[in-house]
Amino acid sequence: MTDAGKISEGSPYDVVVIGAGPVGENVADRARAAGLTTAVVESELVGGECSYWACMPSKALLRPVVARADARRVPGLSAAVQGPLDVGAVLAKRDEETSHWKDDGQVAWLESVGADVYRGTGRLTGPREVTVTAPDGTEHRLTARHAVAVCTGTRAVVPALPGIEEARPWTSREATSAKEAPGRLVVVGGGVVGVEMATAWQALGSEVTLLIRGGGLLPKMEPFAGELVAEALTEAGATIRTGVSVTAVHRPAPDGPVTVELDDGGRVEADEILFATGRAPRTDDLGLETVGLEPGSWLTVDDSCLVEGTDWLYAVGDVNHRALLTHQGKYQARIAGAAIAARAGETPLDTAPWGAHAATADHAAVPQVVFTDPEAASVGLTLAEAERAGHRVRAVDYDLASVAGSGLYADGYRGRARMIVDLDREILLGVTFVGPGIGELLHSATVAVAGEVPVARLWHAVPAYPTISEVWLRLLETYRG
Repeated sequence: MTDAGKISEGSPYDVVVIGAGPVGENVADRARAAGLTTAVVESELVGGECSYWACMPSKALLRPVVARADARRVPGLSAAVQGPLDVGAVLAKRDEETSHWKDDGQVAWLESVGADVYRGTGRLTGPREVTVTAPDGTEHRLTARHAVAVCTGTRAVVPALPGIEEARPWTSREATSAKEAPGRLVVVGGGVVGVEMATAWQALGSEVTLLIRGGGLLPKMEPFAGELVAEALTEAGATIRTGVSVTAVHRPAPDGPVTVELDDGGRVEADEILFATGRAPRTDDLGLETVGLEPGSWLTVDDSCLVEGTDWLYAVGDVNHRALLTHQGKYQARIAGAAIAARAGETPLDTAPWGAHAATADHAAVPQVVFTDPEAASVGLTLAEAERAGHRVRAVDYDLASVAGSGLYADGYRGRARMIVDLDREILLGVTFVGPGIGELLHSATVAVAGEVPVARLWHAVPAYPTISEVWLRLLETYRG
């Protein structure tokens, strides 16, 4: 790792990256692959939110939960897996997947690609200029010949409610790194973080209550996705209350329970409360005001991830508010890295839809898997989104339980599939699957949507029998009639 104190003031690089999460790492990798000198600045752990407090720990918690649920639906195996999960073993595996919250391996990887890593807080102090404040308070100024890439991601938003500070609520970070299962857990919010953490901690022994301001879970997906997940959570023992908002929280004793007051006059008592109610960009202490931008704002970019109104500042990943998903941020990083290299070499950019320097998938083909039981997965537009966008579409639904592979996968299989067909172009605009074991189906849908594969050609993509992927044939048959 570079010692900033040993580098002269104003150290020049071709590219300076602020934030060394998966997005920043990939920008640095693409810049170095193009032969550009690159510095990366990180104030916490190299590897970022995904590696230590989001994707990796949450999926490590959820994997045994889903595996046990699947096993319980298989005759001849179900009787052997009726007991509780080994919570200690699950948490130990979670700790292993986070490298025990140490980033030595990730630092070594960044250095192996030739990037210089600076520990400290990076702030813009002018065009193409980043000042790094190291943990010991020393400062060092880096300059970028071609680009500065802001890859600082987001932070969890906790509402300003009466009693919130004393209540010491969990955010996604505490929920994924907790050392034991709370006896009673209140989860506020029905999005991805809320339902995944409710699924995990309910299975690990907590009594979970989900409080939802709206009418259902997973509001950004097709309505049936939230309905099937809610049904399964309820059967697992969780309590779901919709149409309610939290008005105050109280924790009189530091180690005592927290009382949650609701707008309908009700109260819920728990040992911990998790707020999964949204994200905000980590741009409030970034020095945006020095380059004419608003501190704390999302950074608006074009499809090459160049910040509007600049020719040198890039915002990549969650911070640009296009698609708040690790894999989508890494995709943007590959696009942005290629664009930075092209502009540095004065090479014409290909920014046409699906071009080498255009993050078109952010608009048309964003995939996501929710690792609940059942899994929910989608790519592209929902029916409502397609209709709002003015497309002439048809939604084609199929009961996943009617596919031969589903019956083999689990007794009592419950699931549903939907594809959204653009009737004018006869291509797919979106696909949603909900059911056990469907997460691995999603990439086939992503290829179909991103590739704009005609329905007539999909008819010739023959699914293997007997797999759950045979649902593709059934959807196409239903569409053709």
